[in-house]
Amino acid sequence: MRKLLVSTSIIAALGGTVVHADSFPEIEDLTLGFIKLTDMAPLAIAYERGYFEDEGLFVTLEAQANWKVLLDGVIDGNLHGAHMLAGQPLAATIGFGTSAHIVTPFVMDLNGNATTVSNEVWELMRPAIASDADGKPVHPISAQSLRPALEAFADQGRPFNMGMVFPVSTHNFELRYWLAAGGIHPGFYSADNITGQIGAEALLSVTPPPQMPATLEAGTISGYTVGEPWNQQAVAMGIGVPVATDLDIFPMRAEKVLGLRADFVEDNPNTVRALTRALIRAAMWLDADENANRDEAVQIISRPNYVGADPEVLANSMTGTFEFEQGDVRPVPDFNVFFRDYANFPFVSDAVWYLTQMRRWGQITEAQSDAWYVETARSVFLSDVFEQAAQSLIDDGLAPADAFPFGSDGFRDVVDHAIDGVPYDGRSPNAYIDSLPIGLKGEQTVIGTQVQG
Repeated sequence: MRKLLVSTSIIAALGGTVVHADSFPEIEDLTLGFIKLTDMAPLAIAYERGYFEDEGLFVTLEAQANWKVLLDGVIDGNLHGAHMLAGQPLAATIGFGTSAHIVTPFVMDLNGNATTVSNEVWELMRPAIASDADGKPVHPISAQSLRPALEAFADQGRPFNMGMVFPVSTHNFELRYWLAAGGIHPGFYSADNITGQIGAEALLSVTPPPQMPATLEAGTISGYTVGEPWNQQAVAMGIGVPVATDLDIFPMRAEKVLGLRADFVEDNPNTVRALTRALIRAAMWLDADENANRDEAVQIISRPNYVGADPEVLANSMTGTFEFEQGDVRPVPDFNVFFRDYANFPFVSDAVWYLTQMRRWGQITEAQSDAWYVETARSVFLSDVFEQAAQSLIDDGLAPADAFPFGSDGFRDVVDHAIDGVPYDGRSPNAYIDSLPIGLKGEQTVIGTQVQG
């Protein structure tokens, strides 16, 4: 009966096209994990709009307590796959933290994060920030303006603590990038010390995303970098002010991905292709007609079984605006990009960027060749699997051919729009690392509390 239902759903989805038996998913019942963030939306939309069932998949979506629990669930097989930080498959594959070969054939979104500070810190920062003609802060805001707060905390003998969601998260690397671009050292990791606080002026530590506002309100941390809706939640609660988005810091780069075990992908190619097809269709729907479906998406993901946040708070970023200080609402149409600009393609250069940041801050303890960075990236970001799924959607009349970067070598063009203006070329990772003013370079390594080499 299940095979009959699968066959019927696929034929209906493809307008009566006959699907050969060898195209059926090897595994029909899948459990996928996610964290309660707006960028889990492709999973929710694929489920609610029936895209999974169209592909012959019967999916259960399960919220996870934190990123480590989620990663462990994929590794031990309790989850078949998950909404995952882009850095997690890379870190696991190279053995930083948990060791396992995790891969991705699909990028869920670009951008989606912001950095928020407490009201106390904002009051200390504000005099150092220029104002526009209306008296509002001029953006982007440099981390240099954070210096008065660091000095005030030091004078009071208080540590300056900031939260991020996971050691290899975009949020950690974005926060570090923003701080370093403003001349503030965020600290190193070493083989013997994985706190990431060696030599730090601001002390970064892990806080699960949904707990960020409460932790800020309690005064345990004085700022954080996290995805939505937890920055806008701080504004709604009147406890903090977002000061930078990732569009300010290092925009248009892979944020979350579909994380899968490499052996699962190898053993279940039809299942993975079907899963990727369903998620591409969901992403297309999310960005269709200049985000015309976003209001409906907000209502869906606001449900308790998904993100479970106030729809008005979710809508602030999902519908193309962002609130900084209360009442300071600005247009940010690319805050969440789910499909356009080739968002779902697993670009090698995006993966290489994450690896360069791991090396910059000592998570990769020793120098590696340029070839190592590229080869490692290619072993995790599976563009060929994505292209097969995309081509099959085109063949079935479900997607336009020009929506995908077929023939790409996996590298984006050289970009220089980061907040520090430093150009990034994924083909030359070591030259890029050496060009960054703060961080490890060349053969340097961290021994004890000192950088040597």
